[in-house]
Amino acid sequence: MSLAERDQQVIWHPFTQQKNRPLPIPIVKGKDSLLFTEDGKTYIDAISSWWVTLHGHANSYIAEKIYQQALQLEQVIFAGFTHEPAVRLAERLLPLLPGNFTRIFYSDNGSTSTEVALKMSIQYWWNKGETKRRKILAFKNAYHGDTFGAMSVSDRSVFTLAFHDLLFEVIFIDTPTKDTIDGIKAIIHQHSTEIAAFIYEPLVQGAGGMKMYDAYLMNELLNTVKLTDIICIADEVMTGFGRTAKFFASEYMHNKPDIICLSKGLTGGTMALGVTACTNRIYQAYMDDDKYKTFFHGHSFTANPLACTAALASLDLFEKETCLQQIEWISESNKKFSAELEAGWYPIKDLRFLGTILAFEIIQGADGYLNSISSIFTQLAMREGVYLRPLGNSVYIMPPYCITEDELECIYSCIKKLLTQLKGPGS
Repeated sequence: MSLAERDQQVIWHPFTQQKNRPLPIPIVKGKDSLLFTEDGKTYIDAISSWWVTLHGHANSYIAEKIYQQALQLEQVIFAGFTHEPAVRLAERLLPLLPGNFTRIFYSDNGSTSTEVALKMSIQYWWNKGETKRRKILAFKNAYHGDTFGAMSVSDRSVFTLAFHDLLFEVIFIDTPTKDTIDGIKAIIHQHSTEIAAFIYEPLVQGAGGMKMYDAYLMNELLNTVKLTDIICIADEVMTGFGRTAKFFASEYMHNKPDIICLSKGLTGGTMALGVTACTNRIYQAYMDDDKYKTFFHGHSFTANPLACTAALASLDLFEKETCLQQIEWISESNKKFSAELEAGWYPIKDLRFLGTILAFEIIQGADGYLNSISSIFTQLAMREGVYLRPLGNSVYIMPPYCITEDELECIYSCIKKLLTQLKGPGS
């Protein structure tokens, strides 16, 4: 029995319809931008394996650091104990974050980092005796994770449909445009005394289809939110660590968050780790003799030494000039490729790019995650040696920073070839 057949007997894969599902593709090795299959095929990982693998697969520098740490300390309870990797990572991260952050709270992944942020915000007001401020403000089309708090502040969509009556009440607003900004401000002023926090994906809504919005108007919106004393939570799980051409997407706005959520690229994609950082304002609400004002939250693998070590190694790689040059080069390449697509009369719409992210919608069927063009496009791309995984009819690329010029050109050529095929004969 092959590895794929053995898998199908025992594994339940994420975001995958179970009945009549095709056999998964066994990956036996990864190196830099490439994935190698059991039968010897090679694929360019054009989406960084769900947006996490920033420096490429099997990065030898990160692997060596993890190995050295594993020989010294692999895990220890983080209530009452501490260790060098966790402290050093916090010391290095805090000065890099976009705002005046003073504390790092560790968790396991992106979803838990947003859960921490939500609980931290709601209890902040509870600790201060303002118990009416319990509602959360969030964007329509948002996605913040798959745990219940994260689902609650995500758009009511196919991802959350089975649980709608169990999710807590959220005030949803549009992303800001010239037409919507005044109405959004009015909603905020109307509900300001009952809103605990505003959670947002800065400038790019990831799983919602890589939707992008304007930095200037977002800054204006954040200004209104801050004037009403609402806590601002930036979910930079996907947008952090160079994805938008700046280290964090929040750097595009003058108004900075009070809490920031990080994961995915935090460890260069090698280990699961989540970070929720907060300003001193938030932290001081928990500095009290009253034990009931303790933040009763934690995870068994909080601040895992191996994961913190991987994150430190990833930061080392970021400090190299070559990494920043690669991010700049990918960003400029995306800009040029976008111009090619616009000039090609392909069956696409809403072409957009920001930094290393480029996205568009295929004009075929209804917009949305359940559009079957996703699986078709993935299969066709893999025949060309490229791994793409559209979000419904939203096609995007988000390559590792180590990608070569030939590999990136191969991705671009593959996309143009497939879009030409979709145009049909005589188009």
